[in-house]
Amino acid sequence: MSAQREEKIKRIARAGYRRGKGREPVVCLTAYTTPVAEILDEACDLLLVGDSVGMVLHGLPNTVGVTLEMMIMHGQAVMRGSKRAMVVVDMPFGSYEGAVEEAYANASRVMKEPAAWP
Repeated sequence: MSAQREEKIKRIARAGYRRGKGREPVVCLTAYTTPVAEILDEACDLLLVGDSVGMVLHGLPNTVGVTLEMMIMHGQAVMRGSKRAMVVVDMPFGSYEGAVEEAYANASRVMKEPAAWP
């Protein structure tokens, strides 16, 4: 009987992009949901959770109404579906234009809550 071992898939890190700079094209697509992230993960280097989610999935007329909570929720969904690609989550309008402390706190939430930073 042969033993099969499950290989751990390693997420692409920032350093990997630096090493490949100028050598290979980077494939980046947008994902907002777990099923889409699962489909795109093998084919992409980067998955972007863009604030365009407000228009594409929520029917907003523009991106101004997208909240930090919406971005975190969609970031979490994409992280659940992605095992390999780096996930980048947009900071929505109004989440970084105020005081430096508020911008830092909001950026920290986007990095920690969806765990979108390898």
